[in-house]
Amino acid sequence: MVSDVHGNSAALARAAEGADALLVLGDLIDYVDYDDHGGGILGKVFGADAVARFASLRVNGGPGELVDYHRSLWAGLHDARATLEDAVREQYERLFAALPAPCYLTPGNVDLPHLWPEFLGAGVRMLDGETTDIGGLCFGFVGGLPLPPWVPLGSSGPWRPYLRPRDEFDRACAALAGVDVLCSHVPPSVPELAYDVRSRRAETGSHALLEIIERDRPRAALFGHVHQPLASRARVGATECVNVGYFRRSERPYSLTW
Repeated sequence: MVSDVHGNSAALARAAEGADALLVLGDLIDYVDYDDHGGGILGKVFGADAVARFASLRVNGGPGELVDYHRSLWAGLHDARATLEDAVREQYERLFAALPAPCYLTPGNVDLPHLWPEFLGAGVRMLDGETTDIGGLCFGFVGGLPLPPWVPLGSSGPWRPYLRPRDEFDRACAALAGVDVLCSHVPPSVPELAYDVRSRRAETGSHALLEIIERDRPRAALFGHVHQPLASRARVGATECVNVGYFRRSERPYSLTW
């Protein structure tokens, strides 16, 4: 199981070695490369200096400053949407080609799931607000990120990350009653699981996911999204909640056995 691949197709191709199936919990795309500012989609299109400014604003910018700067970059292109989706497709071609079968995926916020049907092959399934049987256990999947109330839809120009209105995200969670293993991109709303020590801020967690855990007591709740968490795991009642890791950097899949 992996999450937050962010373009690392070479490691992704090795992730399922010795496993019966691979689960991918989102963020396949390398949109902003914080280690190599000339990499990622933003660096490829706008250059390293633009990404350096973006990275600085993400940590130190005032309210709305990052969103305004990001929008201004794309506004300077003649056909921004075509440029963006061409760059995303180029990454998805490599990433989906690296996936084994069987493979189960749910999208992260740094994904364009409307493009995924172009790349899904035999034995590779996208699940979102859905359950499936894997090895006799019921796995439930919900993708994307519940939209923070201060972020309007469509606020970032042509880049439309998978940010979902909170009621839509909560409805997807409500469809997952009775799961043995809960799989999501974002963590449940547990403070130590949602806090990123590098960016020094709380990332988005989900109260709806936490409600599933408290109500149904699944064996495990597995997620990603927070790259450098204050805590990588926590127990909520009978459920072990685990951040499966920042796979782009660690290149280590998380193994779930039963």
